[in-house]
Amino acid sequence: MPTASHLRAQIEATLAERIPSALTPMARVPYPVAPTGIREIDFLLHGGFPIGAISEVVGPECSGRTSLALTFVASTTQGGKVCAWVDVSDTLHPESAAAMGVDLSRMLWVRCGSSPVPVPLPPAPVRGLRTAEKTSKVKPGLPPGGGGHPRMEVKGLSAAVSDLLGPAHIAPRSVEELHKPRPQDKKQKDGPQPAKLPAAAIRTAPRGKSWSRLEQALRVTDLLLQAGGFSCIVLDMGSLNAEYALRVPLATWFRFRAAAERLQSNVLLLTQHACSRNSAGLVLRLQPGSLLAPDSTIFTGLEHRAELARQRFPQSPGNVFPMRSTAGRDRKQPQSVQTAQWQGRTLWAGSR
Repeated sequence: MPTASHLRAQIEATLAERIPSALTPMARVPYPVAPTGIREIDFLLHGGFPIGAISEVVGPECSGRTSLALTFVASTTQGGKVCAWVDVSDTLHPESAAAMGVDLSRMLWVRCGSSPVPVPLPPAPVRGLRTAEKTSKVKPGLPPGGGGHPRMEVKGLSAAVSDLLGPAHIAPRSVEELHKPRPQDKKQKDGPQPAKLPAAAIRTAPRGKSWSRLEQALRVTDLLLQAGGFSCIVLDMGSLNAEYALRVPLATWFRFRAAAERLQSNVLLLTQHACSRNSAGLVLRLQPGSLLAPDSTIFTGLEHRAELARQRFPQSPGNVFPMRSTAGRDRKQPQSVQTAQWQGRTLWAGSR
């Protein structure tokens, strides 16, 4: 009776042309990582953020989320690589980024929702009027002092007559009407009245604005991944509520993951609530930071705490594997480190 190994060899020999090594599992290839710049986080992740995957950093405000991302971008730009920061709510402070070591000349900052600064245009010459730069010839039949064609002078006459015949320019007919205050005078006396908007418009305006910014950020990230050339793309959604982050379709995160794997670039997602689900290769949860010196009157920094919530491609710290004992009982498995703590100090406090 043929053994299992013999049958396996026969099947693989028969399917060698169509499916090479059909019954042989593929060798595990170690996933490349990029160091974050923080020693404790690199030790927790066994090297850093995975390259070619989505790394999601989840945490509330003042949890070290932005500081971790800026430290990672600083280490990437100092290595001569180019990064992109897609800022959904326009909250990035460039001076703080430069103080942390980010090379701003190698970082593309996309500010979503910010209105462009209007550039004043030079005043265009009014048609029909004479300017100092351009002099027109005096046509026969017109006064020598100026003026254009009579048709140009007639334009705007109807609007001027309508203004003169308005109620503000008509004299009152009686003495009572003369002393009767006008509506605009009463408003000026009572003070400026705020504009009243419908309640529905007040409730829906911020929601539409946040969702439009998020849509713009997703489109920009998609374009950056299609263009290529960026070693790290940070999508900062930390200021959005869960109702907006969870509305992003799963197909969008799957497309981002496929593009990052094809380009071998890091996609760092900053959120308050995990939203990428199975598309994330790494999920790191941060806790609110605590003061380093709570009794001091000077703010010296915060102590942050991170927890490894999900790691799709776990890295082996070495070539050590658990062995079974000769008695048939499993030895106690080594406990893997799932948390890390690090300190973020201010510039005036110095490094210790």
